[in-house]
Amino acid sequence: MAFYEKQVQFFVRMYRKLCMRMGSSTGRTVLLFVCGQLFGQGCTAKCARRGCLRKENMMIKVLMHGCNGRMGQVITQLIAQDDALEVVAGVDMSDHIQNTYPVYKDLASCQEQVDVVIDFASAQAVDALLDHCAEQQIPCVLCTTGLSNEQLAHVEEASKKVAVLRSANMSVGINLLQKLLREAAPVLADAGFDIEIVEKHHNQKLDAPSGTAVALADSINGALAEEYAYVYDRSARRELRPQKEIGISAVRGGTIVGDHDVIFAGTDEVITLSHRAYSRTVFGKGAIQAAKYLAGKSAGLYDMSDVIDGE
Repeated sequence: MAFYEKQVQFFVRMYRKLCMRMGSSTGRTVLLFVCGQLFGQGCTAKCARRGCLRKENMMIKVLMHGCNGRMGQVITQLIAQDDALEVVAGVDMSDHIQNTYPVYKDLASCQEQVDVVIDFASAQAVDALLDHCAEQQIPCVLCTTGLSNEQLAHVEEASKKVAVLRSANMSVGINLLQKLLREAAPVLADAGFDIEIVEKHHNQKLDAPSGTAVALADSINGALAEEYAYVYDRSARRELRPQKEIGISAVRGGTIVGDHDVIFAGTDEVITLSHRAYSRTVFGKGAIQAAKYLAGKSAGLYDMSDVIDGE
């Protein structure tokens, strides 16, 4: 490979990392300085002429899977304000929205070269997406919830061939809440506290309980040696509550973006850890941060904790 090509790839990788940590404008400034220090100011000028540091060469090219859904449009609008990324194509069965990029009915029709896929579509479309990303070697930020056990196994298999980042919830707050729960659960469970999770979402959400509620329960159960059973409905039984169970309840109504309460109920005291999402923007920002992190990564299964830690 020619020195120039290696130079371009080096700068693109560095720029993307700097953008994640500092923002696109600061990242570009720092990169120009580093370029001058490493190769001399003459090289910096050549890079500018040749296009090494052109915005379009540096930007991460995104395929938005489920582009005409609510989250697809939120992410499209956020990326339009971000100098580090560009949506170059979308995939959606619906064509009721006019976008600034081409939209295809299926993945096979998309001819644009992309660096990463952000998925906010439906569970029915996940299998085809995973196969496409593995075949084309495109990292995938998988945000769709409500996956079956078979699909979760498919995610694991695909991650052996390509980078896949899967998270039940893309917000930083939820992922930090999971960390807190892993610390609190063993202490409170040993003290005899019962554990319940209540999640609330808008009346258009199809799956229940939410993927986030299950992920919170998994964080708790993982810290408790997987000894607890999940209970979603108690209407058919008449008995005292077993100690080693986690009740998960779902509420659907109105335009609730996403509420999650984890209740630790003890004798004469209750501890509730809560998260409220007031706008879908919080999930979109997390997905974009994940895309910046995942672009260029080697095969493997990643989650938002990797993004937060920046490893």
